[in-house]
Amino acid sequence: MHTNDFVLFALAGLMLNITPGADMLYVATRSTTQGVRAGVISALGITAGCMVHILAAMVGLSAIIAHSATAFTVVKYLGAAYLFYLGFKSLFSQKNTFDIRQTAERKSLSRIFWQGVLTNVLNPKVALFFLAFLPQFIHTGSGSVPAQILFLGGWFNTSGFVVNAGVALLFGKMGNWLSGREWFIKWQHKVTGVILVSLGIKVALSTRK
Repeated sequence: MHTNDFVLFALAGLMLNITPGADMLYVATRSTTQGVRAGVISALGITAGCMVHILAAMVGLSAIIAHSATAFTVVKYLGAAYLFYLGFKSLFSQKNTFDIRQTAERKSLSRIFWQGVLTNVLNPKVALFFLAFLPQFIHTGSGSVPAQILFLGGWFNTSGFVVNAGVALLFGKMGNWLSGREWFIKWQHKVTGVILVSLGIKVALSTRK
């Protein structure tokens, strides 16, 4: 993989990981209600859940798409459209607070972990990432396709854990303060939105190598 391709993939993955969604909200809720440890455990559960998406892609879906020029074109524009959608949704978001359930029921760490797994497995944002975005970075003439999927998926998953662990630390220490800071949430939405739209344009104009 060319360095520019990897940087594009890594940046897009990072932006998707820091976009508030079910995973981040789950970690923030657990961290705010039960502390940093519970937040990190929930992040580990989400990381384990993401492996389901990676293994599903390795089974053959991404490889099949990567073998067809027509399918690649469809996937490319689906991936670009997905980034546009997330970018404009973030840019024009009216949410000024994190919807953290501060009265959430306290649970055991094992239950928190498995709920994290389920949260990610059922997360449509992650499923769409693997179906519509990751396949265009697979190059069938550059070695094992499953190995490429495992590497890229593993990188995405690792960056996701780092982001969620950071969320656990922040919200475990000052969740009540952060959840009500409108300037923080607006800044996060606007910056993320601009980057996602820019990445969408780059993906739409990319060519298969």
